Amino acid sequence: MNLRMPDELQEALKQRAEEEGRSMHAIVIQAIERYLVEEADRATVRKLGAKYAAKHADLLRRLGE
Repeated sequence: MNLRMPDELQEALKQRAEEEGRSMHAIVIQAIERYLVEEADRATVRKLGAKYAAKHADLLRRLGE
């Protein structure tokens, strides 16, 4: 896989990598891993929210009155 990004973003990534003493590759991999975990968590929260909203719809309606 090739990753293309705007020159400004690549330069910022390069500078960050140098500051941290890490490779650009390592930083990109970490960012992707974080993204995937966070999105999986968001999906879980949405699913549970929908489940409990449906289960407790009457209570939620009464609380909103």
